[in-house]
Amino acid sequence: MGIHFKELVSITLILFSVIDIIGSLPLIIDLKKRGQHIHAEYASIAALLFMGAFLFGGKPLLSLFGVSVEAFAVAGALVIFLLGLEMVLGIRIFHDNPQLKSGTIVPVAFPLIAGAGSMTTIISLKAKYETTDILLGILLNMLFVYLILRSSDWLAKRLGVAGSIILQKIFGIILLSIAIQLFSENYSHVIQQQ
Repeated sequence: MGIHFKELVSITLILFSVIDIIGSLPLIIDLKKRGQHIHAEYASIAALLFMGAFLFGGKPLLSLFGVSVEAFAVAGALVIFLLGLEMVLGIRIFHDNPQLKSGTIVPVAFPLIAGAGSMTTIISLKAKYETTDILLGILLNMLFVYLILRSSDWLAKRLGVAGSIILQKIFGIILLSIAIQLFSENYSHVIQQQ
């Protein structure tokens, strides 16, 4: 099993869209304004560990509940679709727990970076791509997340509010497209298993 560069690029872009670290910049900047110091290294490593654990342990966990990867991919496609709608329409469908106020691990590493959307996407990607390619895609994304977290103050000045909103809308449309593709590729498998 070698590295498949075309698949790696696809996986990396899919995860980049779901993680949406650029779209999360306003939240990260707000946390910093409230006096919260974010450790870029710890947040990136923690998110990598969460995603890696779900990559390798997600399928056995699903089998405990009698759920196929394809069925989870269909459910994941619906979640990703809703995340895309949030980004494009500027509405809130998913609400954060108000008790989790700040910190490097919570809420930055989890659920901001390695949240429900990321976990769902990882297990959904397993229905189509090789584990090695997914792991490399996760690593590349965590490197990018680290760089963004390290330079969040500088980026905030350069992007401005309008730039951040435009990027969020673009990645929202990409997410909607990914969701529709994941759904169409896995739905027929779920129906055949019935």
